[in-house]
Amino acid sequence: MLNAGVPENEDFADVALHIQESFLQNPEVEAFLQDLAAYAAARIGGQGHICSCEIVVLRPKKPAASAGSSCSSPLMSQLELKHGDGPGTTAMRTAKTVLVPDLRREERWPEYVQAVQRQGFRSVLSIPASLEGDSQGVLTFHCSQPLTFGSQGIGAAEAFVRQASKGLGLALRMLKLEETRDGMSAAMQTRTVIDLATGAIMAQNRCSQATAFKLLRDASSTRNMKLRDVAAAVVASVAGASDTFTYFDE
Repeated sequence: MLNAGVPENEDFADVALHIQESFLQNPEVEAFLQDLAAYAAARIGGQGHICSCEIVVLRPKKPAASAGSSCSSPLMSQLELKHGDGPGTTAMRTAKTVLVPDLRREERWPEYVQAVQRQGFRSVLSIPASLEGDSQGVLTFHCSQPLTFGSQGIGAAEAFVRQASKGLGLALRMLKLEETRDGMSAAMQTRTVIDLATGAIMAQNRCSQATAFKLLRDASSTRNMKLRDVAAAVVASVAGASDTFTYFDE
């Protein structure tokens, strides 16, 4: 069961600091989420009972990211994503907490319910995270004992997730900035290689820039290669080296 010993007025003010430190140590999404899941299970789980936590984060144009507090157990969230429904996906869709107090009496999501019970769990609590923009997230607690409505532990879990959402949102914002920077750097590098190759073709064939670029594009289509790879091959053949230097390289 959940830790009913957590005070009702617990505000989990320390959660933001833990998330900040965790993100600095684990900048990769999966590693960061796994640390947060383990931390949530330790803070919210009841003593003497198994209580694991799984986290799922959905971001636009990114694959779903998920992690669990237990590395040895399969992620039940993956089963939810596969079948398109479950307590976690329902919590994200409705932006409300979803409680399955006793899996033995649950008739929804039969494959998910059977899989969770095989892991030794009897109840599930999914709490949506409040994130910015189109991002969605959910923390799902799987517990070895049935839960009851109005449990003090459920209120504490919701308070924990409210605080965790703030840190998680900040971490995702920082990840987005890093990904945007990396994407722009990659685009500039690609543009540089293509421009160098176009210039080399213009010099060799005494043709216009438009004609040189068309030759590159036709070669890319004929050889079924990316335009950047064809351009890199042209530059390498002219320069006699495979590495292309760009002034904005870090």
